[in-house]
Amino acid sequence: MSLVHNERTKLSATYLNGVAIAVMAVGGLGPLISVLNGGSTPAAGIAIVSVICFAGSVTLHLLARRLLGSLEP
Repeated sequence: MSLVHNERTKLSATYLNGVAIAVMAVGGLGPLISVLNGGSTPAAGIAIVSVICFAGSVTLHLLARRLLGSLEP
């Protein structure tokens, strides 16, 4: 039973970390790259959104690490 629990926990943590990566790529880096390529959106708004997405991404990653802490020996 412990092996099944561990594999499910690892799968959930991997999914959560994947969501964190997607949030960082789409919300954190995407708008910044758009502005650097000549986008007309105000840079202050983009910076705020990027910081929020970066913080959300870090939070999701830390939740995934915490979930891995529940692995059974």
